[in-house]
Formats: sequence, C-alpha cells, structure tokens
Amino acid sequence: MHHENDLVARNVRRFRLERAMSLGELARRSGLSKQTLSKIENGEGNPTVETLALLGAALDLPTRRLLTEWGTPVYVQRQGESEWSTTGNGTERLLDETYGSGYVRTLVLRLERGERDPEPIDALTAGTLHHIYVITGRLRTGPVAEPVDINAGDFVRFPGDVPHRHICLSERVVAHMVTTLPQVRQFGPTVTKGRVTPRES
Repeated sequence: MHHENDLVARNVRRFRLERAMSLGELARRSGLSKQTLSKIENGEGNPTVETLALLGAALDLPTRRLLTEWGTPVYVQRQGESEWSTTGNGTERLLDETYGSGYVRTLVLRLERGERDPEPIDALTAGTLHHIYVITGRLRTGPVAEPVDINAGDFVRFPGDVPHRHICLSERVVAHMVTTLPQVRQFGPTVTKGRVTPRES
C-alpha cells in the first residue's frame, strides 16, 4: 500500500469525523460514491487530483490539507524562519492553522523562574492542542517526553493530551497561549455560572 494513500485515508477520516459527518453525507456533498469513499478511507483507493479536490471542497478545506501529515507531535516555528506577507496596510505572520476546533481558549501566560521545576500538568482531553507564542523571555515547554526551548518571537504547537509542562528559563516569561479542542461529537458545552466548559457526555 502506497504511503500517500495511507496519509489521505487518515486525513479524510479524521476531517470527516471532526465535522461529525457520516460517510453518506460526505458522499452526498462530494458527489462520490460511498464505495469509493470507503476505499479511500481504507487506503485502498488511489484518488486522483480531481477526487481530492472534490473531497477538499466537501470537507471545506484546501486540498493540500489532505496531503499534509497531521498529528506531528510538536511543531516549532522560530522567529528567524518566519515569513511575513503583506495584507492591506500591514504585514502578517501566520503561526499555524488548526481545523475542527470546537472549543478555543486564549490567554496570556506570565511565569517567573522558580526554585524547582513545576510538576507536569496532567494530560487533557484527547485531541487538545496548545499553541504558544513567546512575547518576552525564554521558555521550556511541551510534552514531558519531548520538551522544546523557545525564545521571544518563537512559536510552538504541541499536544495537550499528554503530560506537559512550562518551565521559565529566564527571570520571567510572557507568552500568548491558545488551547484548541477538536469539535467531535462527544463534546457538548455545559454552562456553569456563565462559563462554557467542554465536557464529555
């Protein structure tokens, strides 16, 4: 079996499930037969460029996303490697794109160097991702088994569904952190005192 077919199979299934879409619904939206889709998801089909374009449109994402490896455990973008593009009256630097995020939490993290390393943070719900951009200072962060050191201007994305921690390597660190949780069927919001928190039903 061809590696690329495996990749497409994983991605089509992943994005379809993230969108809580049945095989029949994807067939209806893409105009492809359920049999063809089933073969693609099992890595047995050999989808053409046209088929991938139809699938991308039906899943509402660029075709290249179906050919991109997901679940790379840790993704780092160093300040020196970043690209800025012109938009209107300014420039922007794209840090990352995440699809299927049902729950998004955005915060600013301020840390000070401690006497000892903090205890690891327990694994969060499956599919959770942390996206951290360091504003000032130097931070060691990421899965306990695979930490990365990042400086001001660097960006990292890593899974929050494994034990992880943030260690301040400079006197203090200020970082912007976004946590995303995929929109999959088992989550429904529960409202408690005006706060919406994801729960497993």
